[in-house]
Amino acid sequence: MNYIATFDVGTTAVKGVLVSDSGEVILSHSETIETIYEGDLIEQKPEDWFSAFCKIAKIFCREKSAAEISAVILSGQMQDLIMISQDGSAAMNAILYSDVRASDQAKRILEKIGEDVIFTSTANRFDGSMPFAKLLWIKEHLPAVFAKTYKMMVSSKDYVLYQLTGVAVSDVVAGSTAGLMDIRKKIWNTHWMDTFCLPVDLLPRLCSPEEKIGTILDSAAAQCGFAPGTPVYAGSGDAGATTLASGISQNGEFNINLGTSGWIACVSDQPMMKKTVFNLAAIPHHVYVNVVPFFNAGNVHHWICSVLTEDGKQDEMFSYGSRLLKESNPGSSNLLFLPYLVGERFPVVDNDIRGAYIGISPETTKQDLIRAALEGVAFSIRQGLETIGGKPKTISIVGGGAQENVWCQILSDMLNHEVMIFPDSEYLPAMALSASVLLDQKKISDYGYFTNMLSEKRLSRHFYPDAAAAAIYDQVYGRYLRIYTAIKQI
Repeated sequence: MNYIATFDVGTTAVKGVLVSDSGEVILSHSETIETIYEGDLIEQKPEDWFSAFCKIAKIFCREKSAAEISAVILSGQMQDLIMISQDGSAAMNAILYSDVRASDQAKRILEKIGEDVIFTSTANRFDGSMPFAKLLWIKEHLPAVFAKTYKMMVSSKDYVLYQLTGVAVSDVVAGSTAGLMDIRKKIWNTHWMDTFCLPVDLLPRLCSPEEKIGTILDSAAAQCGFAPGTPVYAGSGDAGATTLASGISQNGEFNINLGTSGWIACVSDQPMMKKTVFNLAAIPHHVYVNVVPFFNAGNVHHWICSVLTEDGKQDEMFSYGSRLLKESNPGSSNLLFLPYLVGERFPVVDNDIRGAYIGISPETTKQDLIRAALEGVAFSIRQGLETIGGKPKTISIVGGGAQENVWCQILSDMLNHEVMIFPDSEYLPAMALSASVLLDQKKISDYGYFTNMLSEKRLSRHFYPDAAAAAIYDQVYGRYLRIYTAIKQI
């Protein structure tokens, strides 16, 4: 039997799943990675991504012969800026999607090219989080780094692909987040680069996720354990893989992702031309993902669990947080939380805003503090659903946050709708990526065949809204919506 090695290079961890060509999960493993915070700068070391990838790959090769692994494919965080030197090394740390240092450059780009021109082509609002703006920031602030840069990339997985194959590519899903791609034609707007004297040859080649981009080099094989010559595929930005894994394919089907950051998404046959919605080219051709993305989701869960857990017991922080949540009540004793720990991009656009509790009293408990934090994220997701519009038929939840049952119940109550959670949701995006390989190998006819097969094999958990809790959230929602305006004025 042959196996497909799939990976997701996320914000907090690199996750790997070894999948048989019949869709069975053989092995999974995760390696954490560090994020570097320096003031408002948010970075990671690309070398850490590849190191984590290699550790997982070696585990796979101990379980199965490298000769049995027929392909490697990855997904990864998007909207990053990764600068690669001619020798393949990172020219500097990667600037992450949530880093908005390039706000001034974004304003100049908008003024020179035109806000309507950019929005019409990319179907997305343009700001300082866009890699296009960050590239201009590098040119102006770090000229030495800019001078030695051979290629720029916009997804963490593309750096790993380059280390494996020596080929500089990105996929159209991740490319949608660069602020440079014509989303309908799926090509770079190279004349925008010319406008700011940015070399066009810095851009990676755009590929479809199922495109075979090369094979593993001898030098890479020595580091990761996979066999030289193993086919490597372009893969997808994480939102594309997550959407495919969530099984949404029709109008009215929604997916919530509770990763470090998060989103609520649906699919359509056209970009949704609202400036409060982010549009992505999807993995299947001629399909678009309509997303309301949030900087703050699982990071809020991580933060509050870490704060409440005793020093020296951080490895138990999520289990401790779960115990507190089980003892909590809807509405958190009238405590509200604005979840904008690192600023926010949707439903408000504010790089400077930060989180805040409203309503702390002598009676406030740890249970209230943790529940209010997760309710704050749920309120934000409710805003996102209202922004997209339409009445949901189904709502599914994926991502690491879906492992917290109380949070899933909060979302069901908050949205007053049944929600579905798939087992092993943390690894589903990497699993679903194997469909791209199987499609290229002509073992399946289309993506729908594979996602249907995944759905049949899942034993999903279902959470149903509690009428009393839903009524509490309906009553409190109006207060929540007023917090941002009030905090912003301070």
